[in-house]
Amino acid sequence: MNVPSLFHFAFLLREVQTPSWTRWILRKQQLSLPSVPLLQAERKRNSLNLLELSEAELEEQFVRGDGPGGQATNKTNNCVVLKHIPSGIVVKCHQTRSVEKNRKLAREILQEKVDLFYKGEDSDVFKEKKAAEKQKQEKKRRAKENLERKKLFKEMQQLDKE
Repeated sequence: MNVPSLFHFAFLLREVQTPSWTRWILRKQQLSLPSVPLLQAERKRNSLNLLELSEAELEEQFVRGDGPGGQATNKTNNCVVLKHIPSGIVVKCHQTRSVEKNRKLAREILQEKVDLFYKGEDSDVFKEKKAAEKQKQEKKRRAKENLERKKLFKEMQQLDKE
């Protein structure tokens, strides 16, 4: 086998695409990621001063979830509905198939919502949300500026060619 045919063989190996079922599985995994509570990072949640919830203040129900999932969703009562009696805030959590995980996630979401309800703008949850929103706006602004610079650069190049 001569050297050019080796390179051609290596090139053909690189062109092999992933099978369609692999792409389907990857797409399915991306779509099935559970949505997360307001504060996404676990380390941030531990550092916040959130109001503590007592079990006496909570009313918990397990109901059938809704949405996609077919028989697995329709036959099991793994959706958690958690109500904070003093404030009247209700949280429904059906992010995973596990009741225990849904209970934990529902409590985290409820704790953040109750903290936001009682503390308002002084809440750490509110401050984190505002900071994230501000970061997003800043990122958008920078992207817009870069786009304008690129347009100007292209115009300058066209003028130079003429």
